[in-house]
Amino acid sequence: MKLIIDNIIFYWQRSGGISVVWNELINRFLKNQNDGRIALEGCGDLELGFIDYDNSSENKFRKNLNIPASFMNKVISHKGMIIKRYLSQPFKCREKFIFHSSYYRTCCNKNAINVITIHDFTYELFQHGVKKFIHRITKNRAIRKADYVICISENTKRDLLELVDGVDEKKVFVIYNGVSDTYRLLDDGSRYKEGDKPYLVFVGGRDGYKNFEIALNIAKQSGMRLKIVGRKLSEEEQKHVADVLENNYEDLGFVSDEELNSLYNKAFALIYPSSYEGFGLPVIEAQRAGCPVLALNKSSIPEIIGNKEILVADEAVSSFIEKIDKLKNLEFRKRIIADGIENSNRFSWDNTYKGYLELYKLIMKGTK
Repeated sequence: MKLIIDNIIFYWQRSGGISVVWNELINRFLKNQNDGRIALEGCGDLELGFIDYDNSSENKFRKNLNIPASFMNKVISHKGMIIKRYLSQPFKCREKFIFHSSYYRTCCNKNAINVITIHDFTYELFQHGVKKFIHRITKNRAIRKADYVICISENTKRDLLELVDGVDEKKVFVIYNGVSDTYRLLDDGSRYKEGDKPYLVFVGGRDGYKNFEIALNIAKQSGMRLKIVGRKLSEEEQKHVADVLENNYEDLGFVSDEELNSLYNKAFALIYPSSYEGFGLPVIEAQRAGCPVLALNKSSIPEIIGNKEILVADEAVSSFIEKIDKLKNLEFRKRIIADGIENSNRFSWDNTYKGYLELYKLIMKGTK
């Protein structure tokens, strides 16, 4: 059976969490293929095919993916994509095939078995106006038309069933995200130890629900330096952050995985006060790197974090400071780090990839 992989996320994003997921999966498809085919025990072969976009090389992950030209079934021009990106994708095939889109698109061919992956419901819960309206229509249409839906956490599955009417739960499967092997413990000299000048790390977007302002005030009250990873601060943000932290911060922008791993290893803690996550990848990255995580006990975080001992019950800065004070106890800190490393071992991109293959096998068996 043919598997058509729609790389539209590389058109939508220049980087970002969904691009990470899709990059990790495609790397494994390519690594495990033989002459364009992936053998599935008891089901035959999956024949790989891709739909790409002529501007997708601007995506930082896509530019490093070496997809052979022979696997490329279609390259779509960016012209007219302002409309085309919201429409079902045509694809000619006279036999049943799997169409798996990276971002809420389905194929209009009657032979297509449509699969989509749902990452979160941030638009539905936190956006407003036309942007939310268009996104919701597109996403809900894709969910209803899809034959199979993958959610990246049980929390995302619950959101799906609550926010989208009429979804058959039997077609929804939970397959967790993984974490890169880049994130790991470094040698003792490259890790945080008592006596070091402590700093906190904030990773990711700064949308309202990410509660960046809380992170600023946690850093201020703790007296620790804050290292900010993600999109560079705007001029307005720089002025505000400098006022709050009196220049006791670093605006690092986007960094490589290796650099982020080093930051985690040397950090006192990751501050992750987000009130909503579809999965929460930085939590697992930090844990694998031996960095304690201070996060809110909300959405998917309690599902993925393992030991909930230092989860924070509310958004009060004082609640975070209380957990920071607990982490200053060396024995307590060592235990939290050990628990975090053990928990992070539950998640790997190889396991994610195997989960996708198991779903494809289920699909293939259902068509025989």
